[in-house]
Amino acid sequence: MKIKLKKGVLVVLEGIDGAGKTTQALNLTTRLKSQGYPAVYFREPTRGRWGREIRKKALLPDSVTPQQELELFEKDRRENVARNLKPALKAKKVIILDRYYFSTMAYQGAKGINPGRIRRENERFAPPADLVFILDVGARRGLARIAGRKKKDRLFERERYLGRVRAIFRSLKGRKFIPVDASRPPEEVFDLISTRVLSYLNKRAA
Repeated sequence: MKIKLKKGVLVVLEGIDGAGKTTQALNLTTRLKSQGYPAVYFREPTRGRWGREIRKKALLPDSVTPQQELELFEKDRRENVARNLKPALKAKKVIILDRYYFSTMAYQGAKGINPGRIRRENERFAPPADLVFILDVGARRGLARIAGRKKKDRLFERERYLGRVRAIFRSLKGRKFIPVDASRPPEEVFDLISTRVLSYLNKRAA
């Protein structure tokens, strides 16, 4: 049975590299679809022009300044908002988004750009999130989890740097921010996230 919602819903999963965001986001999308919800999955950086440029630069340490990084992420996000997020919300779908501007606040904020300024710039054009899960894990553990990846993201995946990124994520407070201990077994993390999201959606069914 397909479930209709009164309005579109934006669920964001955030956290440092190795926190398990992508696994949880994909599993959550599958679970929601199986329950009849019109769920779609997107990620940032996207696979578009600016997202590809970000990934290319990320393989070259210190290839861009923090300000240049910020500008690339915002260009990519504007494209994602226009092509994917706004149309999906207008169609009253549930968006599961793997990273959003909170990541930009954390990663570029850890390089010296004011996180509040980043947030204000992005909130001028980016739709507000309804739920933001902050998957929290220590920098060393996060790096250990991704050690086997073929391509290392040398620009972002440094322990001391990720420690600063984590601190900014942990500073995000408010009703929509939900901290999750991502050092727990993935199935426990998934149960917590999916239960919270389904409860939220159940109250917003048409």
